Amino acid sequence: MGEMIHQDRLKRIANREDHQCFACGPGNDCGLKMTFFTDETAVYSWLSPAGHHRGWDRLVHGGITATVLDEIMSWAAIYLLKKVILTKQMTVTFLRPVTVGTNLRAEGRVQDNSHPREALMEGLLYDDGDRLCARAEGRYALMEPKVAARFDMMGEEALEDIKRIFEA
Repeated sequence: MGEMIHQDRLKRIANREDHQCFACGPGNDCGLKMTFFTDETAVYSWLSPAGHHRGWDRLVHGGITATVLDEIMSWAAIYLLKKVILTKQMTVTFLRPVTVGTNLRAEGRVQDNSHPREALMEGLLYDDGDRLCARAEGRYALMEPKVAARFDMMGEEALEDIKRIFEA
């Protein structure tokens, strides 16, 4: 079991209010609308997948579970390592079914940051009974904002927002 984390004791990580990311975009009506918090050692998010995120009858689709884990690991890398990231590789282990409407807690943390351009991250997903439902390990490419700009990965406004996250 994971240790009890209290959202009100964590710092909220700022996010853009107007973007359409499926996982964290507040403007995506079909998305997960994840928000992020930190204790400076990990990044956390609480969410409750809706009916349109289902696979089988009452179960959250495995792709949605994988998306939650990718997103929490991504934000952990962005915030904790102060880098723009791209997912290179990800492995998910599904440990127990996740039911639509269940309150979930996702956690992301750095496992290894010994390479300047790559990090190994861990993602964990707990249900409202604090039972581990899924875990993931991911490799993320790390880059400075100017490199992301050169690859035309995001617009200038998004790059400025990322820089503000780095300064928070």
